[in-house]
Amino acid sequence: MKTHLYAKGMGTLRLSFVILIVIIAAGILTPRTGFSQNAKSAGGDSTRVKQNVDVKPTTYPKVVGYLSFILPIVTIDENSTTTNFSKGTFSIGFPVGVNVLYSDKFGFSYEFTPTIKSSGGTSKMSNLLFDPGTMFRFEHGFTIITRLAFETSGRYGFTPVFNKVYLHTRDVNYFVALSTPARFGNGLPASVGLNVQFGFIFN
Repeated sequence: MKTHLYAKGMGTLRLSFVILIVIIAAGILTPRTGFSQNAKSAGGDSTRVKQNVDVKPTTYPKVVGYLSFILPIVTIDENSTTTNFSKGTFSIGFPVGVNVLYSDKFGFSYEFTPTIKSSGGTSKMSNLLFDPGTMFRFEHGFTIITRLAFETSGRYGFTPVFNKVYLHTRDVNYFVALSTPARFGNGLPASVGLNVQFGFIFN
């Protein structure tokens, strides 16, 4: 009976993850299509099309919000190496936040991440992470974020994040990020992990 419940719970969580992927993929395609149609509808004049496509200069400071999801890949401490699907568990986080951009080179990010964990045929919100950090912005949409980390689980530490915007649209920019969380405290061994994150930033 427990095996059946576990399989059912894991199946539901995996289905939810697939739905999330489909929604994000649809979002990537739809704005891009709409943007190209707007440019085409401007007429045959290449100057007019270019004016529609050009992005207005950014004025600072600028505040933008973002939504995303994050998947832990692996966590390593002195006693063990744990992957996201090991020991019959699966976790997914949903980082939401606000970036305050002070220039095209620097900003500050405020992020909250609730995490949902599935184990033993049931799922629950297992942790809430607050991880503010400084943003060092580079060309081609690449950003390094140095975050502090404070978890309701009792753990704390820091998280270097390597972020890349891979698609710009009129309304949102889509990004992918790799992070390497280092955690300490709460009577547990120090650990380091690897996460992958996907999301979009509102323009």
